[in-house]
Amino acid sequence: MATFLYRLGRFSFRRRHFVALLWIALLTLAGVGAASAPAAGSSSFSIPGVEAQKAFDLLEQRFPGSSADGATARVVFKAPAGEKMTDAANKAAVEKTVKELGDGSEVVSVTDPYTTNAVSKDGTVAYTSVKYEVASVELEDSSKEALESTADKARDAGLTVEMGGDALQAEPEQAATGEIIGLALAAIVLVVTLGSLVAAGLPLLTAIIGVGIGVSTITALASALDLGDTTSTLALMIGLAVGIDYALFIVSRYRSELAEGRSREEAVGRATGTAGSAVVFAGLTVVIALAGLSVVGVPMLTKMGLAAAGTVVVAVLIALTMVPALLGYAGRKVKPADAKGRRFGRRPAPDTEGSAGPARPNLGARWASFVVRRPVAVLLLGVVGLGAIALPASQLELGLPDDGSQPTSTTQRRAYDLLSEGFGPGFNGPLMLVVDAKNSADPQAAATAVTDEVKGLEDVVTVTPATFNKAGDTAMITVIPDSKPSSTDTEDLVHAIRDAGTGVTADTDAKVLVTGTTAMNIDFSQKLTDALIPYLGLVVGLAFLLLIVVFRSILVPLKAALGFLLSVLAALGAVVAVFQWGWLAGLIGVEETGPIMSMMPIFMVGVVFGLAMDYEVFLVTRMREAYVHGESPSQAVVTGFRYSARVVAAAAVIMMAVFAGFIGSGESMIKMIGFGLAIAVFFDAFVVRMAIVPAVLALLGKKAWWLPKWLDRALPNVDVEGEGLRTPADARDTDPDEDRELVRA
Repeated sequence: MATFLYRLGRFSFRRRHFVALLWIALLTLAGVGAASAPAAGSSSFSIPGVEAQKAFDLLEQRFPGSSADGATARVVFKAPAGEKMTDAANKAAVEKTVKELGDGSEVVSVTDPYTTNAVSKDGTVAYTSVKYEVASVELEDSSKEALESTADKARDAGLTVEMGGDALQAEPEQAATGEIIGLALAAIVLVVTLGSLVAAGLPLLTAIIGVGIGVSTITALASALDLGDTTSTLALMIGLAVGIDYALFIVSRYRSELAEGRSREEAVGRATGTAGSAVVFAGLTVVIALAGLSVVGVPMLTKMGLAAAGTVVVAVLIALTMVPALLGYAGRKVKPADAKGRRFGRRPAPDTEGSAGPARPNLGARWASFVVRRPVAVLLLGVVGLGAIALPASQLELGLPDDGSQPTSTTQRRAYDLLSEGFGPGFNGPLMLVVDAKNSADPQAAATAVTDEVKGLEDVVTVTPATFNKAGDTAMITVIPDSKPSSTDTEDLVHAIRDAGTGVTADTDAKVLVTGTTAMNIDFSQKLTDALIPYLGLVVGLAFLLLIVVFRSILVPLKAALGFLLSVLAALGAVVAVFQWGWLAGLIGVEETGPIMSMMPIFMVGVVFGLAMDYEVFLVTRMREAYVHGESPSQAVVTGFRYSARVVAAAAVIMMAVFAGFIGSGESMIKMIGFGLAIAVFFDAFVVRMAIVPAVLALLGKKAWWLPKWLDRALPNVDVEGEGLRTPADARDTDPDEDRELVRA
């Protein structure tokens, strides 16, 4: 591995014009594809195999032409103070609105609140439901504009009018400002770490090119593959973070190789062979974790994971080829790691980093020495601290965001609140029962039995009469719960209806299925919960095997996996404390607390595991390199920190800054993921990898690097340490004309 990457790095350095033009051509091609591709909206949502999806598919089949998947809108009216919606003037305004709404070209039906009993008992609130023939992602802008225009006319008549439903998707506020701030912070960290604007600019430039190719490709394929906006946002988030980090590690190692007195071409080759090997395996762990989301069986999550994994692959390839090419262009503008006004080529003192002559160890080495002297205290403090932060995760409640989680400034949220005020909180989350009576002797009796059974359950406010299809073998029944959609009481009601349906099936041979947005959310949460343990086993198992090959050890990968579990649990605890309990929620703009998004735990497991292994690989490979070259286990820990701690810390701060930039998003899912990933990186990099890892390695000593002889013989030698690059020849004279060429460039 190291030898191949060494040659690749030198090739990219020598043929930098070809490599740069190749990546620019790919970026241009992806950009043209994105610009010419049809626009794509939100991705369609389906959960194969769950009851709610089966019921939805059955409705499509048994009620043809009903546009079961069509967009819907609820226009909610509230009378002025002291008036009622049944007053003549208000009634006339509503009826005029209903008539205008029905004139839309894509409208299937509009209900009249005065004939469908859609006026609250106190007469102050009424609503009309609008059904469209196409899904919300296909709805024309003219239909949305007509909906808003009609609502404005009703407001002019003196009514309070708000709109909910998926026909008017809440437009999230873009997080561009936060992303720019995140990139600015990353640039500052790079300048401080690498010591020059040119060296700092390389990781930023290559990361932006890689993300540009990845996100543009996703945009170009979005319509054909049904990829939503969230897919490209997450790919941007992860691709930008790892792209900067991977390039940073290679540039940093390049500067260290220059400080050893090697020529620039040789330094590029060795940096790509050593740090590049770590980049490859770190990238593989991220790709395994993201691509592994496919096992969950949710198409939307699969697409998100594969798209983000593809962007990570591009980031790895960019780091291995374009970074060496750009280092060739930079020439002497990227200085050796110990360059502080000193002449290039002088070899630094053994224990220095950034100073001439003998000097005390740097901060990383001093910290590692402290941990090695007091491993038990550091280990206990780290484990107990993260364990305490993880405690809120035991109260984790899962759900999917609805209009009730929108900011109060949106019309969707205000419509949600008006409906809760006029008809009760459960009105925002109706349950739809589908009675499949095709095999029943008396479909009418079966539907009546279901209705009677459900009316007797707790938390039920209303059960509407059954509506049959033309064939008379399938019925729809709407149930209004007494509690809000995201509550545990509503979830219990769904399970109670399904249990009651089992008895009805035994008596009438009619199947009872529960669907609707609320039931779909409940089934989605349960599916993700059931998939978490198998997914965790698959991802951790594959990465464990990969790390055994990298570190040639059993205990080091085991320790890495356990440390990851601790950091991800602590991150989930922090997410629960902020987004569910509301602690410090105002600081990051969380207006509404509630259940944590269903996909958050499994998504965090996948992404954080991959990123956690990044730091493990970068930090511990340098320790193993020192150990393989003859240092004692304790001294190898200190050496690894001397050369890697500063860069790993900088990489973590950069990744935190990038993720934190997405906290400013107006979309709750992106905000939550940005916060969760940023805090997870902090816990993993600065507590687990910087404190717990060296403490455990110090306690284990030589046992940390133990590997059964039979397994050692069976495993391939990937040479991450670059042992194959060590030759008797002095590499400083590999290309005597190179420096003169670079000076001319």
